Amino acid sequence: MGTVFSFDVRGGDPGAVQAALGEAVAGLHRVDEVFSTYRDDSQISRLARGELTVEECDPEVAEVLELGAEAERLSEGWFSTRYEGRLDPTGIVKGWSAERAARRLVDLPGVTGVSLNGGGDVQLLGVPGPQRPWRVGVSDPLRPGGLAAVISAAGASELAVATSGTAERGDHIVDPRTGRSAVTDLVAVTVVAPSLTWADCWATAAFAMGSRQGLRWLESLPDVEALLITAGDEVRCTGGLASRLG
Repeated sequence: MGTVFSFDVRGGDPGAVQAALGEAVAGLHRVDEVFSTYRDDSQISRLARGELTVEECDPEVAEVLELGAEAERLSEGWFSTRYEGRLDPTGIVKGWSAERAARRLVDLPGVTGVSLNGGGDVQLLGVPGPQRPWRVGVSDPLRPGGLAAVISAAGASELAVATSGTAERGDHIVDPRTGRSAVTDLVAVTVVAPSLTWADCWATAAFAMGSRQGLRWLESLPDVEALLITAGDEVRCTGGLASRLG
């Protein structure tokens, strides 16, 4: 997937946690083997070439494609797993795989909290300690090394923070309608939601929409808050984001 994953697991038996972390890492490597569009032998590449059917792929392929179709429907086409007819579910795989790994870890006996960071997008589950919520810093895309906000998971048993933008990887967000880099006034969109799978999709879609349409659309989604930053250093937020700052 071309990204780095880091884990923070609180509580649980150390030996069991260590074994589960090994399984989680192996699972993420397996996801890369199945879904990488850079590997000619991956199932997703072979599926795209017509060498495999969905039924012949691992069950996770059908799951991801179904989630992608739902994201495309809910975003009215601003998120898609196909660009100019080419199959590429990369935009959903990272968030989905990270969330799946985090949920498996938090189910371990005695584990009270899990934070899983995949390339700067984070799934938070449980709590890090008594009376201590998870907190996530959001990088300021216009001021390297600075923070645009700090998100608190206080009162939430599950929370995800995902950012799409140009600061880290350049113009990598594609407008699925054209197959080219999105033309947008935004430099970053950070979405806060219970699920990293969906937070990642919604951040990508809203970034491609631009600040005005993106903010209106994000406001319409349940259990979603967001921070949008334009190239002109204008900050726009959904109405309930203030309750998550801290």
